[in-house]
Amino acid sequence: MIVRAQERSVDAASFEEVEWAVSHAQTTFDSGIWSKASLIHRSSVLSRLADSLQRRIPEMARIDTLQTGRPIREMNAQMARLPDWLSYYAALLRTNQGFVAPTQGKLLNYIQRIPLGVVAQITPFNHPLFIAIKKIAPALAAGNSVIVKPSELTPISLLEFASLTQEAGLPDGVLTILPGYGHITGKQLATHSLVRKVDITAGTRTGRALGAIVGSNLAAFTAELGGKAPILIFDDADLVSAVNGVAFAAFVASGQTCISGTRIIIQENIYESFMAEFLKKVESITQGMGDPMDERCSMGSIISPHHLNRVDDMVARRQSGTVLTGGKRMMGKSLLDNFDFSHGSFYPPTVISDVDVSHELWQEEIFGPVVVVKKFSTEYEGVRFANASKYGLGAGVWTQDLSRAHRVAAGIDAGLVWVNTHHRNDPSSPWGGMKESGIGRENGIEALEAYSQSKSIIVNVASADESRQTDDWFSGEQKRYG
Repeated sequence: MIVRAQERSVDAASFEEVEWAVSHAQTTFDSGIWSKASLIHRSSVLSRLADSLQRRIPEMARIDTLQTGRPIREMNAQMARLPDWLSYYAALLRTNQGFVAPTQGKLLNYIQRIPLGVVAQITPFNHPLFIAIKKIAPALAAGNSVIVKPSELTPISLLEFASLTQEAGLPDGVLTILPGYGHITGKQLATHSLVRKVDITAGTRTGRALGAIVGSNLAAFTAELGGKAPILIFDDADLVSAVNGVAFAAFVASGQTCISGTRIIIQENIYESFMAEFLKKVESITQGMGDPMDERCSMGSIISPHHLNRVDDMVARRQSGTVLTGGKRMMGKSLLDNFDFSHGSFYPPTVISDVDVSHELWQEEIFGPVVVVKKFSTEYEGVRFANASKYGLGAGVWTQDLSRAHRVAAGIDAGLVWVNTHHRNDPSSPWGGMKESGIGRENGIEALEAYSQSKSIIVNVASADESRQTDDWFSGEQKRYG
C-alpha cells in the first residue's frame, strides 16, 4: 500500500459496537421504514444515491488508489461503472414482474418477494468500493438492513460512500459500515443469530470456515471465493488481440483479482510467436510501472508487505518451472517517473514456463502478477489443462472459430467464460463460481432474489354461498384436500 501524507486512522469496531449495530439494524428493519417501503420509493432513493456517487467518482478513485496502490487510471475506469449497479437495481424494482401460481379450484395464489432482515457483507481489499457496491445494491433494493465489514486494509472509500446515503434519503440504520478484522468483527457478524444472510468475497479457506458458521444459524450464504483462471489461446486467434487481452487479464490490479488470468494455455503451433509478443508486452508493462498516482503508470503495487512476501516466497520455492521474466521484488527508482519503489510493495509482471500441473504455482491462487504458461496440442488437451484445478470462477478462450468458441466455453468448468475478451462485468450478468470458487451469484435478478425470500399468499375467490357448499370438510361428503 502506498504511504502518503494524507493518512487516516480508522478504528476497528468493538464487540459492543458490533452488537449495537446489529440490534439497531434489526430495529430499523422491524420498523418498516425501509423494509416495507414501496418499491417505487426504494428505486428513487437508489437512483439519487447513484447520482451522488457519480459526482464523487474522482475523489473515490483517488482514495482507492491511495489505499490499494492500484494505478489511478485503473480506479478512474472502475469507479465510472459503479453508479450502474445502483441504477440497474433501481430500474429492476420498477420493471421486475410478480408471479401468480396456477392452482386448483377458485384460488388466487400470488407470490411476493420480501426482504430477509439484517444481512452482513464481508468485502476484500482488491476492489474496495466496487465489490461492496455489487453486494450493497441488490441487498438495499430488496429492503434489507445491511451491515458491511470492509477489509481492514481498505475501509476508507466505503466509509465515504456511506456518508452519501443520508442525502440520498436512505434511513439511518439501513446501511452500516463496521471496520474491523475478519477473524474478529467478521466472525462476530457471521455468528450473530439476528443476521439472516452472509455474503462474502474472500479466499476459499475463509469462505469454507464462515460457511460452516452461517449454516449452523440456518442463515443464507453467498460466497465468491478463490480463482485460478485459465486462458486458452488457439492457433487461429488474432495474435495482437490475444496478447493484449491476456496481458490485461493477468496484470490488471497487479494480478490481485479472483478472475485473474493466471494459467495461460497456448496451442503449440503458435506458442513461440505468441510468447515472443507476450514477453514484449510484459516488458513494456514493467517499464511503465511507477507512481500509481501518475496517469501513465501501467501497473501498481501489491496491497501490503505481507502479501508481497507471500508472492515472492511462492515463486522462490517453486518445484518446477523456469522464470522467463520478473520473479523478484522491485527495488530502486522507476524508469517512468523516478518513483521510489520502496514506497510500496512492488512486484513485476512475472511469467513462468513449464510448471507441472500438480505443483503449487499451477494449483494455488497466488493473488499477484504471476502467470504460468503451458502449450497444448489438441482441443481436448487444452480443455483438460483448463479444468485441472480445484477452482472454477473465470476462464478465457481466444479463437476465431465460432463453433469451437461455444464448444470449448461449454466444456470449461467455470461460472464465467469470456471469448476473445476478459474481465467484462455488468450489473445484469450473473457472476459466481463453480467447484471451490464459491456458492451463489452476484449481479442480475439472481442477486435480488438471493437477498429476498418468497411469500405465497393464497386467496379463496369463491363466493360465500359456494364456499359453504364445498369447504365443509367434516360434512361427511368427499371434499378436495389441498
